[in-house]
Amino acid sequence: MWKLTRLAAPRSRCFSTAIPGPCMVHKRGADILHDPWFNKDTGFPLTERDRLGLRGLLPPRIISFQEQYDRFMSSYRSLENNTQGQSDKIVSLSKWRILNRLHDRNETLYYRALIDNIKEFAPIIYTPTVGLVCQNYCGLFRRPRGMYFSAKDKGEMMSMIYNWPAPQVDMIVLTDGSRILGLGDLGVQGIGIPIGKLDMYVAAAGINPHKILPVMLDVGTNNQTLLDDRLYLGVRQPRLEGEEYLSIVDEFMEAVHARWPKAIVQFEDFQMKWAFETLKRYRQRFCMFNDDIQGTAGVALAGLLGTVRAQGRPLSDFAKQKIVMVGAGSAGLGVLNMAVRAVSRMSGCSETAAKSQFFLIDKDGLITTERSNLDPAAVPFAKNPRDLEGLAEGASIIEVVKKVRPHVLLGLSGVGGVFNEQVLKAMRESVSTKPAIFAMSNPTMNAECTPIDAFNHAGENIVFASGSPFENVDLGNGRVGHVNQANNMYLFPGIGLGSLLSGARHITDGMLQAASECLASYMKEEDINKGILYPSIDCIRNVTAEVGAAVLRAAVAEGLAEGHGGVGSKELAHMSEEDTVEFVRGNMWYPEYCTLVHEK
Repeated sequence: MWKLTRLAAPRSRCFSTAIPGPCMVHKRGADILHDPWFNKDTGFPLTERDRLGLRGLLPPRIISFQEQYDRFMSSYRSLENNTQGQSDKIVSLSKWRILNRLHDRNETLYYRALIDNIKEFAPIIYTPTVGLVCQNYCGLFRRPRGMYFSAKDKGEMMSMIYNWPAPQVDMIVLTDGSRILGLGDLGVQGIGIPIGKLDMYVAAAGINPHKILPVMLDVGTNNQTLLDDRLYLGVRQPRLEGEEYLSIVDEFMEAVHARWPKAIVQFEDFQMKWAFETLKRYRQRFCMFNDDIQGTAGVALAGLLGTVRAQGRPLSDFAKQKIVMVGAGSAGLGVLNMAVRAVSRMSGCSETAAKSQFFLIDKDGLITTERSNLDPAAVPFAKNPRDLEGLAEGASIIEVVKKVRPHVLLGLSGVGGVFNEQVLKAMRESVSTKPAIFAMSNPTMNAECTPIDAFNHAGENIVFASGSPFENVDLGNGRVGHVNQANNMYLFPGIGLGSLLSGARHITDGMLQAASECLASYMKEEDINKGILYPSIDCIRNVTAEVGAAVLRAAVAEGLAEGHGGVGSKELAHMSEEDTVEFVRGNMWYPEYCTLVHEK
């Protein structure tokens, strides 16, 4: 029997209380002050100032870590006060700049500020501000972060990978900049996405920031505006295609695996054809996953399962839910594929039969078998016109909603406002109990609808989710329309951390399904009944610990776990569920200054 097991209530923050051991450094003097990995600013004690040649290079007063944190937060609040009344764009970029300056100077303090203010800072370093940063990256660039492998580096990547100074890398986020959020081809400027994702890995999953690597694979750009921009920092040529493109990705993956064979590689924001092709090409050879296909699918599935609970129906009824998907890109198809597998497991029917409940719409309308030149990944979801009463190839969203009367309208189209007033009013009539509207496209301006429009036009009795953060909606008389942020940040940190700590050779559908089911079971019944599908981002580390443990257990069950950090596969196999959660928690890094010792 397929079911969700209610998890124990989230525990308070639990980190190892052990004092971090000394850190050996090869640098002295000003070189340390200019290295954000080791710099403590005015926090160096006198013994370290003597030992590391820092006497006279810093003001004499020693400021504690807590005092440094308080001083930064005071500066941040002053910025907020000084930018009141200015445009959202100016305010968001100003906040990003002050955080980025701290990141460039003192990583330990930066991550302390990020972790302790994650709900406030995540929209700045991640969705939605990261999209704005990518659009303006060449003008914002001050110092390099991460690595850049370009089309001009063919044949050199195996040696280039050793230019990265860290001896060990656990987590890599890789993009080719071809489909950044819903903004399209941003070329080399897409590096902002891996940087933001890895900041979330550190904050949410406790991945050691010394062991992360953001990577831009610059194979050119088809964005003519960028090619004409004299400030553009990337390769000025059209994007590589076909085998020429794949040979570049192949060479990079081989180089990474040669130096760090246990590193997890997360593919991010690749255009659809390469997203599916690279996932198929590498998932059995390396420990990798595609966040747009698999991470988005997992967090959406968790929300869909929560929707069934919110409607007061048994989970087995998920197999009966009619879902209209607007958006036939890698994210939309990833959601459909995972949902189909879940329906098949729950009902025992074939995946072919499970597809009957799903309707796929792209920019040209409803996709049917009459469509020519259909992308191969979308073919399994094309409807036979003979099975559609009153609907034809290319039927509009409003026509499909009125005819199908779906339980869920899910958008991953990248087209802002496509769920217009007429569509939302049609959803009001779709089902009697809590129809669901998921406007999941990022950034905010690309959301298919706003929560205010959804509650105004589809009615107050709905379940609403978005990809970007929005405020809850005041429905009057003390009632609240809850906005759920169905964002990948609830899953990808746990997928990466659980895979890493299990020592998994591959990341399987079973591990991803375990992550999604874990997230779906996280919320209490009273929250679900209010239409709250996802936890507050304030408890993201608790969520990640539980999700990571579920992924680890799935890897053990599938015989893929090889162990990590001295803990072998047999020890992992004998851990209880609670033990695995504590094992994951105990391996989460938390920012503290460690003692620095110069190594000659």
